[in-house]
Amino acid sequence: MLTKKQLDLLEFIHKRVKRDGVPPSFDEMKDALDLRSKSGIHRLITALEERGFIRRLAHRARALEIVKLPESLGGQASHGFTPKVIEGDRPDAPRPANAQPVEAAHAVELPVMGRIAAGVPIEAISHASHNVAVPGAMVSGPGEHYALEVKGDSMIEAGINDGDVVIIRETSVADNGDIVVALIEDQEATLKRFFRKGNAIALEAANPAYETRLLPDDKVKVQGRLVGLIRSY
Repeated sequence: MLTKKQLDLLEFIHKRVKRDGVPPSFDEMKDALDLRSKSGIHRLITALEERGFIRRLAHRARALEIVKLPESLGGQASHGFTPKVIEGDRPDAPRPANAQPVEAAHAVELPVMGRIAAGVPIEAISHASHNVAVPGAMVSGPGEHYALEVKGDSMIEAGINDGDVVIIRETSVADNGDIVVALIEDQEATLKRFFRKGNAIALEAANPAYETRLLPDDKVKVQGRLVGLIRSY
């Protein structure tokens, strides 16, 4: 699940390397993605590096190397799971194709797609690091499902602690009060309670130490809704 900005940047770097033999400069990347500062490019580069798509090379100018590409850019899927941008709800989809039955435990295995912030927003890692077995009832609803590890404490009063694994059903819509994966400005993902207020979206924490974030509705995209939680002791 690469965000659109991450995918756009990876495609731009790939095209420039094929054309010129060297990656573009940070200024060129900033202009190509219409970002206001190079700090946004640094965040995207870090995210792509963490996901294994690019590598930074020490002691070299423009030291970026493409390691792999998603299938949408002509690469090969790894471990049977393709990084992708979540396009929205698919209510008529069958049970997840990536869910493998574990008969003895009456469970299914879902890919853990990395970490999601329950605190100050961070970018969610979007490659499957490992699988987790979950009760089949958690994924009995429509649409694709995946798992994320929670980082942060902003949802503790909703019973979601740092280190928990949350089960998410992909959807682009939410009702007021739902706990959702929210993508902010196509760059940062966070786990918060969702409320629509006129032309704005409120992302509310479940911890009084964190303020509610109020954002224009065109800056927030719902990427999925919480349907379950797994905790290890």
